[in-house]
Amino acid sequence: MGIAANPSFLRAMLAERLALVLDDVERAAGDFGKQVRQDCANQLNQAVRRLWQAGDPASMADTLADVAAQFAAGAAVLSIEGGMAKLESVRPSGDAGQAAGSQTALDVAPALAAAIESREPVIAAAADSEVGGTLAVLAASAGDDRVAIFPVTSHNGVPAVVCAWGVVEIAAVELLSQVAGEEWDRLSRAAAAAAAEAEAAAEAAATELATIAPAERSWDSLPAGEQRLHLRAQRFARVRVAQWRLREGAAVHSGRVRGDLYGELETQIEEARRSFRDEFFAQCPSMVDYLHLEMVHTLANDDAELLGKDYPGPLL
Repeated sequence: MGIAANPSFLRAMLAERLALVLDDVERAAGDFGKQVRQDCANQLNQAVRRLWQAGDPASMADTLADVAAQFAAGAAVLSIEGGMAKLESVRPSGDAGQAAGSQTALDVAPALAAAIESREPVIAAAADSEVGGTLAVLAASAGDDRVAIFPVTSHNGVPAVVCAWGVVEIAAVELLSQVAGEEWDRLSRAAAAAAAEAEAAAEAAATELATIAPAERSWDSLPAGEQRLHLRAQRFARVRVAQWRLREGAAVHSGRVRGDLYGELETQIEEARRSFRDEFFAQCPSMVDYLHLEMVHTLANDDAELLGKDYPGPLL
């Protein structure tokens, strides 16, 4: 009798085949799950690396919106200051460029205020009365009626929030917001320090000009372009002299002891003088020899005699 006439044999063969298929499916599902987890981990790792590479708060906002949108249908980053939420960046951008810079008062966006106060994620209706008009429009344009709000927290407060809509991977976006918090705070402090340094440099430049020829070279009377050139010249001088102190420490020490810094650093000084003359003196009629002033102050400890008898003096 043929195999077809033996039901018991067929049932056994089918059961064996089914077991093999189920094993293959289970194994494939397990491998797929592992691959999904690995892909997600890699995606998060790359996102964190990008956040760490941001150079200022503006680029941080763009990067954070970009990486958050990888785990949602769309995302926006708003900076928080003085009771206002300012839209910094949106992904996907679409027509959102028209809304960039728009501000929402926190007292008319209770969902944003709640996330900031609690420092915890909040899920809210995408309504004007909850998140403000700008976010409501952005979510509605993606066909969603809810917004997930993640505070970007740091030791100094909540400098920003991430808002996401669509199918949102809550854990991933929350993690990215937490990572961004300390980085945002660090970049904000660096930007404030740079602004303070620029202001101090401007004041120093004004003082130098007033000291050298107050009647002819008033800082406030200089065009903006000349003021910027003065600030660049000061930075050039500070950086160049700092490099000599770092790289030529022995020569600087010897020059001070011998009272002949120029003799010890003649090659470096002459190269710097040529660069300073070409880049700054030739471009600006009100220019001051900041390189000379920095050498006297930093290299010679405010004793110009230590530059040596062969030093040619300030550029004229």
